[in-house]
Amino acid sequence: MSLILKNVRKSFQQGDSQIEVLKGLQTNIEPGQIVAIVGQSGSGKSTLLSLLAGLERADSGEILVDNVNLVGLSEKEITSFRAQNIAIVFQQYHLIAHLTALENVMLSLEILKMDDTREKAEAALKELGLGHRLDHFPSQLSGGECQRVAIARALVVKPKILLADEPSGNLDTHTGDKVMDVFFEIVRKHEITTILVTHSEALAQRCQRNLRLEEGQLREI
Repeated sequence: MSLILKNVRKSFQQGDSQIEVLKGLQTNIEPGQIVAIVGQSGSGKSTLLSLLAGLERADSGEILVDNVNLVGLSEKEITSFRAQNIAIVFQQYHLIAHLTALENVMLSLEILKMDDTREKAEAALKELGLGHRLDHFPSQLSGGECQRVAIARALVVKPKILLADEPSGNLDTHTGDKVMDVFFEIVRKHEITTILVTHSEALAQRCQRNLRLEEGQLREI
């Protein structure tokens, strides 16, 4: 699924001042590309990800996901479109504590009223090397395992676009590398258009394209 940004702008009110964070972003991401977005803290990376997910609204411009302009959709339309096409992996795992790994992943499928939820959730967890942890609760899992459950939960719905916000940021280097090895293997296998926000230059170099968000603009690296 392609992703095109045309003159995307976003500002926030800070006291009496209007702070323009994104100043007319332009880029074209091809279907199946894995793209890293890097930049300093406060540069607007997470804001951009929220716009791409439809969690926030751009002030102006167009965000075209497979030629559907997210900026022009109603709240109901954008919620439905996101559920069917876009998945998000956060730095925080956001797992539900009283649900097992399997139940956490099944929940994504149940919300969309999909069939064979247990079988699909088991397959997603096994693909991420967690076939032996299906019935464990988040408190019984390591940080790396929790993040793999979160990735399985995102991928089980077969999204067209995957947005990842510092997915290895809460993990030590060794664990983070192992989790990201599996992450890249799966998104390449399924040819998922992936936008990865990261502070890590090493992680960015594993992506096909690198974009830097700086002074409100996206620049190719």
